[in-house]
Amino acid sequence: MSTRPHSRVVPVGEGGWRERFFRQGFIKLSPTMDARGGDTHRAELFRAISGTVVEVGAGTGTTFQHYGSAVDSVHAVEPDAELRSIAEAAALKAGVPITVSDGTAEALPLATNSCDWVVCSLVLCTVPDQQAALAEFTRVLKPGGHLAFYEHVRSSNRVVATVEDLLTPAWAAIAGGCRPNRDTLAAIEAAGFEVDVVDRFGFSPHPISPPVAHISGTAHL
Repeated sequence: MSTRPHSRVVPVGEGGWRERFFRQGFIKLSPTMDARGGDTHRAELFRAISGTVVEVGAGTGTTFQHYGSAVDSVHAVEPDAELRSIAEAAALKAGVPITVSDGTAEALPLATNSCDWVVCSLVLCTVPDQQAALAEFTRVLKPGGHLAFYEHVRSSNRVVATVEDLLTPAWAAIAGGCRPNRDTLAAIEAAGFEVDVVDRFGFSPHPISPPVAHISGTAHL
């Protein structure tokens, strides 16, 4: 399940019914996902992050609390205006300097070779073009820079994966473009990243939803 729209910017309170439905659904579901373990997974992942960071698809800024003292600054990018306004308020409470701005994964408002880390949490399922987004990540990273990722991915179970393939067109239409059948780890490697560590696990974002395959880890150029 995706957590936020990334394909285009939607002004506050505007957009079609699908955009509004998905945006409000995410805002309501996000605390449940965090309480069921999403927050813990991110906290563990973020311990490795340091230096200058760009967080792609910041959503409501629930991750901001996990940036530690080794982080110098964070440039958080979020294309949805309503989510971005919530993230801006969260940035004021963070323990490190965080700037929140408009932008998409495929066109980050940052200079080439300007970041030590790119962080993406439940983003690469939704971007229209994974390789374009990952190419942009490599552009803004310094040589040897790092990627921290937390994503839901295509199941390793053949039957479940087939069901995900069948459901993806309809799900993407109502869930902000989310595609539950992507092999995101393979895409990260194909973009030129070398994976340092990856954890695979099942995660159920809601009490009534079945566990979905997730990955969490880091990679470097």
